Amino acid sequence: MIIPVRCFSCGKPVGHLWEDFKKRTANGESAKKVLDELGLERYCCRAVFIGQTDLIELTGKFKKS
Repeated sequence: MIIPVRCFSCGKPVGHLWEDFKKRTANGESAKKVLDELGLERYCCRAVFIGQTDLIELTGKFKKS
């Protein structure tokens, strides 16, 4: 799934925050702390980030039929 530009529920722009979130959590910071510092307070916006999985590399290995 590709990160959406806006939150599905409330419409707040969240797409520009994804790269920063991804880098900081990969460096070992807790997701809660990063989301708080990025200003994502609503549970719907936080769920967009927490529920995200990068499957593009995995699906790119398969050919179209």
